[in-house]
Amino acid sequence: MATPTHIALTACLLGAAACRAEAPSRQDAPLAADSASPAARAAERVYVSNEGSGTITILDAATDSALATIPVGTRPRGIRVSADGRTVFVALSGSPRCPPTMPDEECDRLVADKSKDGIGVIDIATRRLVRVLPGGSDPETFDVSRDGSRIFVSNEDVDSATIVDVASGRILRTVAVGREPEGVRLHPEGREVWVTGETDHDITVLDTDSGRTIARIPVGRRPRDLAFTVDGNLAYVTGETGGNVSVVDAREHRVLRTVALPDGARPMGVVLSPDGGRLYVANGRGGTVSVIDTRTDSIVGSVGVGVRPWGIGITADGGKLYTANGPSGDVTVVDAGTLEVRKRIPTGDLPWGIAVGR
Repeated sequence: MATPTHIALTACLLGAAACRAEAPSRQDAPLAADSASPAARAAERVYVSNEGSGTITILDAATDSALATIPVGTRPRGIRVSADGRTVFVALSGSPRCPPTMPDEECDRLVADKSKDGIGVIDIATRRLVRVLPGGSDPETFDVSRDGSRIFVSNEDVDSATIVDVASGRILRTVAVGREPEGVRLHPEGREVWVTGETDHDITVLDTDSGRTIARIPVGRRPRDLAFTVDGNLAYVTGETGGNVSVVDAREHRVLRTVALPDGARPMGVVLSPDGGRLYVANGRGGTVSVIDTRTDSIVGSVGVGVRPWGIGITADGGKLYTANGPSGDVTVVDAGTLEVRKRIPTGDLPWGIAVGR
């Protein structure tokens, strides 16, 4: 298993190159993605959390074929891979799954097993779950500090975020955030962690050291996920029921504008291209991925991918996208340059999250 100093996210590698700027800026980069470098993907893997079957599916990014399935525990959702590719982390929850179609009173009768809550640690060399860290109640998503020493977890059912020390496996503190927290992203400079509050329609910005609340940012309705530009000046936040993406000044903690998505879009997961020129938004029940030009905040493309895509990931060269399509039980592979669907790969039951790493 990777030591704490080795545990970092691909996104945090990008963040290490971040620089301070006086005002929000955009990435001056070409829109076209490089989809012609399969050799660069030879060592890349795509990890898919399957909420329904309690497994992780490993895909080969070069061949887009399934390599293995690993049992991990109950309701795996949020997922991250370490920078060295040796370790995968996944949020596990013993709380019952209550889909939107289930009446609240029926959901309330279901029994939770809190002994199954935690952050699973998977050793990729042996393809085994080797450890389960505490993650607070009903962990859904999380992010990892740049040095790999701490994990920041959203606890949906208790409206809080938990900060976990990786080395000791101990909870350092639990702090209140917006109701029904879900998306968790570390700012590229590492001093703030942002947590979406679905019911309060806001972002809680926390100090990564103390857990103190720095700001609360009202955003679009039912925020699900967010992504930062490499320089840390802007954040893009998906609003599921608002059908839009909020563009947020990450320095001033305020919304600059919103980008309306096509009718029927229910934006969920989001990822930026490595060059920062494109934002890819998984549109949930809309069944599509929308492409936003970050220089103009305009929609420049769309592709149908499957039933209710949530998790979304991108290869390091920006050439291929992967979406987890829960109800259809598969992952769609999209050429990011042409927006053509290349393949549908069957996975476990209810694929939820995507993580791409070497």
